Amino acid sequence: MTEASITSEDTPRIREMEIDDFPEVFHIGEEVFTVEYSQSLYRTWDEFEITTHFNLDNELCLVAEMGGRIAGFALGTTVKKHNSPWKYGYLVWLGVRRDIQKGSVGSRLFHEIRRRMVEQGVRMIIIDTSADNLAAINFFKKQGFGDIQEHVYMSLNLTRKTRKKSVKKS
Repeated sequence: MTEASITSEDTPRIREMEIDDFPEVFHIGEEVFTVEYSQSLYRTWDEFEITTHFNLDNELCLVAEMGGRIAGFALGTTVKKHNSPWKYGYLVWLGVRRDIQKGSVGSRLFHEIRRRMVEQGVRMIIIDTSADNLAAINFFKKQGFGDIQEHVYMSLNLTRKTRKKSVKKS
């Protein structure tokens, strides 16, 4: 049996993620969220990201199928802040196979997750990406996002030995 090929001319079918989709979704994430692409995303992408979001809000865990294969995925959630009338949507992950990223898969996934969030009462969708990830920034601008805010990401490696400054006794 040969694996079905995906071409950019195929129309993706968007559906809710199923447990059997986890391995393929994970491998797409491994392909897309590499250390070369984004060091911080590479550090946080693992199989627990999929299972956590699926268990938290499976209606906002979507896949795009094309040619009998998963072509991309979106993982989102909603947040209701205490003492706020607003419900926020957070699109945590959106990944599309590298060989078809210029097609409509990402846009169709986004439009479906947006539709579902609106149905759930979301008034604002939030995404985040690296400030130098121009492809993602341009993609989300095309989807209507604005008000770009840069943020600082810092890390502390706890496996490195650090020198403690000695304090002199008087």
